[in-house]
Amino acid sequence: MAKADILDLVIIGSGPGGLTAGIYAARATLNTVIAEKGIAGGQVTTSDEVENWPGTQRINGSELALNMAQHVQAYEVDTISREVAEIIPGEDCHRARFDNDEILETHTVILGTGGSPRKLDIPGEEEFYGKGVSYCAVCDGFFFRGKTVVVVGGGDSACEEAAYLAKLADKVYIAHRRDQLRATRLLQKRVLETENIEILWNTVLTAIEVKGDDGVGAVALQDTVTGDTRSLDTDGVFVFIGFVPNNSVVPTGVELSEEGYVVTDEKCETAIPGIYAIGDLRYKFARQIITAAADGCTAALAASHFVEHKKDQQS
Repeated sequence: MAKADILDLVIIGSGPGGLTAGIYAARATLNTVIAEKGIAGGQVTTSDEVENWPGTQRINGSELALNMAQHVQAYEVDTISREVAEIIPGEDCHRARFDNDEILETHTVILGTGGSPRKLDIPGEEEFYGKGVSYCAVCDGFFFRGKTVVVVGGGDSACEEAAYLAKLADKVYIAHRRDQLRATRLLQKRVLETENIEILWNTVLTAIEVKGDDGVGAVALQDTVTGDTRSLDTDGVFVFIGFVPNNSVVPTGVELSEEGYVVTDEKCETAIPGIYAIGDLRYKFARQIITAAADGCTAALAASHFVEHKKDQQS
């Protein structure tokens, strides 16, 4: 492949970070491709309401994602709807190999592959996924109108989703392994003041049980303090206990934290020059939509400087 055929940048993932990177890359006139195996917007599309995006007091997650995607489209950034199977680092250029074995050569890569919901790993969870077990209230809450559900978790996501489900279900239980929530005070207040939400403190699920052939019918609970066990009837289980980084395409030579997040410098650059990590994949203090967007901006600007410097050396 001739040097002229080498892309300036390949962005893997089109969540808020990847889309922001696409905007800044286009404005820097980088020859860019965004690769996304799913839908644009990433996890934000599963949020009922986003209330912490500056300048917008409240917006539906899907609407925010659509606005971002349309912003990128206005710059006519090329997109490929395929999964990237491997990143192959090189001295002259890096390579992105897709699941159909197509290969793109590029000077820089931005990894924005995000994360996947962390699972409970208890009996019944896999068997009843889609039959009462869910990781997205906005996606599946409609099916539980007038029913009883259990939300697992105690952070922002768990409280946000519980508040959303309370508008649909007759009864919402929040099972939390500790004696206090980890969510922000505003979200805690909202949950505690919602009449049809009940918090099961110091409680973990040990199994998801079936009722007949129709899916979830109950959950087995255990008190984390006393060890006592009991069964609770429920029609659905919604799990919000964090995310696991999607790091399968992170190449060898990139440093990972103990939890599997990519370690970068302040430019979002990894230990391999020209390869960057952003958003929920990157090791950092806060994982929010705004921090993902900030990472995308930073990485794209850094990639622009990298490409410019590299081309100056080659000329």
